Amino acid sequence: MNRVAIIDDSEINLTLLKALVIKLGDCEPLLFQESLKGLAWCTGSRPDLVIVDYMMPGLDGLQFIARFRTQPGCDEIPVLMITANDDKDVRYEALKVGATDFLTKPVDRIEFSARVRNMLALGASRKKLADKAAWLAEEVKKATAAVHAREQELLFRMSRAAEFRDPETGAHIQRMAHYSRLIAARLGLSVADQELILQAAPMHDVGKIGIPDYILLKPGKLTTEEFDLMKTHSLLGFELLKGSESTILQSAAAIAISHHEKFDGSGYPYGVAGEAIPLFGRIVAVADVFDALTSERPYKKAWPIERAVDLLREGAGQHFDAACVEAFLACRDDVLGIHAEYQDAEVPNI
Repeated sequence: MNRVAIIDDSEINLTLLKALVIKLGDCEPLLFQESLKGLAWCTGSRPDLVIVDYMMPGLDGLQFIARFRTQPGCDEIPVLMITANDDKDVRYEALKVGATDFLTKPVDRIEFSARVRNMLALGASRKKLADKAAWLAEEVKKATAAVHAREQELLFRMSRAAEFRDPETGAHIQRMAHYSRLIAARLGLSVADQELILQAAPMHDVGKIGIPDYILLKPGKLTTEEFDLMKTHSLLGFELLKGSESTILQSAAAIAISHHEKFDGSGYPYGVAGEAIPLFGRIVAVADVFDALTSERPYKKAWPIERAVDLLREGAGQHFDAACVEAFLACRDDVLGIHAEYQDAEVPNI
């Protein structure tokens, strides 16, 4: 049922137009003798067609259309303006403010029926296109979400593959990723960037896939030569991840190459210093070291929280970006919650 709003200050004209609309079939006429009341209803109820007289007290037809078109969702609704004369200037002005079509009084019944049917058909077509566009947008959203979910699963499995070859644990990548998000949030990064670092951080050590087991699994201290080879995992990780169109993989590549750099320039692989180190790398450096220190490994006991906190404080401005350390320590309660939640007995998905 098409709803047709008719706005005219003349009761006789309203009665005539109502009868013509009813004869069309499948139409419900809604009558308004006051233009302001008609405007209020039309902007709130979204009719399928508006028929408005030109000469009215209060708001005339031109003013009515101009205000109606400024309301949200009212820019595509057909508007038929009825004028008492064939003044071209009036029609030109009506087109400027948004009239769809015109009729001149006295209204011809056949012409009225044809024009109204055409405008209702036009409105219905526009609505179908809008509905189809909305449907397509929703389908694209679903497809994008599915691709994203598969990408996330692949990234998580790649991260786990690297961890399986490492004396560190799967829970480690969960904790340090969530620590990284805490730091990003505290630093004021956008929600999108917070989610991005959560998703990219687990890939920080994926390059360990290319490190020999005799080095990766050695229980004692590495020799200088062995440590030099171990350090290449940051370069290997970067080579694995670089060049992707995925924003997540691009960020993961930057983290892989930079999370062992130190703020004072004494890190590896390139000895980059200060803010020249990517921010995500500076964030992950704090999260990764803290979790490594507070986690038990076959070759060491877990450090107490306070001892690890002291090391972060001591390293602020040297090993670590002081702002990242400050942000991390400001989230103590959340850090302890993450530390307790993500344990090796049960590793939940990010």
